Amino acid sequence: MSTKMMMSSIAAAAATTVLCCTAQAAPATAPKAEPHMQKVLDALGSLGGKPIETLTPQEARKQPTPADAVKKVLTDMGKSTAPEAGVTVKDMMIAGPLGDFPIHIFTPEGKGPFPVMVYYHGGGFVIADTKVYEASPRALAKMAKAVVVAVDYHQAPEHKFPAAPNDAYAAYTWVLKNAQSINGDATRVAVGGESAGGNLATVVSMMARDKKEPMPVHQLLVYPVVNDDMETPSYKKNAAAKPLNKPMMAWFFKHYGGDPKNAYALPMKATTLKGLPSATVIAAEIDPLLSEGKAYADRLKKDGVAVVYKSYPGVAHEFFGMGAVVPAAKDAEQFAADALTKAFQKPAR
Repeated sequence: MSTKMMMSSIAAAAATTVLCCTAQAAPATAPKAEPHMQKVLDALGSLGGKPIETLTPQEARKQPTPADAVKKVLTDMGKSTAPEAGVTVKDMMIAGPLGDFPIHIFTPEGKGPFPVMVYYHGGGFVIADTKVYEASPRALAKMAKAVVVAVDYHQAPEHKFPAAPNDAYAAYTWVLKNAQSINGDATRVAVGGESAGGNLATVVSMMARDKKEPMPVHQLLVYPVVNDDMETPSYKKNAAAKPLNKPMMAWFFKHYGGDPKNAYALPMKATTLKGLPSATVIAAEIDPLLSEGKAYADRLKKDGVAVVYKSYPGVAHEFFGMGAVVPAAKDAEQFAADALTKAFQKPAR
């Protein structure tokens, strides 16, 4: 073999070795979104939003939302963006520890009194409101035939932890005392929410247990924030996912100011979850919070709480309220409503 040929062979072998090692060292690849979900993600990207983690909270609250992306998809399809009929909405203010805050009462058609769910929106305790998440309480009110009381709790960083859970609990106790005035049944009250709202729902359940107050009959936890471990498998796999990624979660935690050892900030830190209401936990595959949601469901079950868990492949964080354009979201909404309906048939704990 000539010197020139030998050098070429060595270079090729070296290149093969580099390629092999590079492939082995590559970070985990985020799962691929299914077509309907991808259409929403593409629409969100086209709206020109800036990375939340690079903004101030005030700037972040003005960015395009996944709800805006859903409206764009509907518009592009030539479909109406009007809210789904069959539910009426009443807005009012109630008192909390830091002053009055808004609630929004979604009431289905029919004759009450209806069971009630107190619903907490997502947004990392910092951004968004019920208006952004309106599709979720509206769908649950209609599908579960329940009054849904959606809560616009005080947000960080203007009002750091424990402002949000204190407001969340105040809304829950308000419903217990005033259910009749909203055509609701005080003996059948559940709690639920998405992401940060899922955190608040399970924290309210803990607070009721710890204060020895009447318990919710059920807790609906949709990809809840329950821990601050950002090295889980799903955090690694979905570190750059959309619409929620690892840098955004770090930004949310920074602004929330929660005590990392306090179970009312991070429910996974609780000494025990015994005595909490039955739970439905819904998860999305393309979500940094996937691993902790499953771990929390397992922990609830280990501590004697009845749990139903369901993870949806090919969809991202925030998918739950997208039933108008993502079939998996419609399925998840119905799954949640069925769980609520079943829980409402049982006497309060």
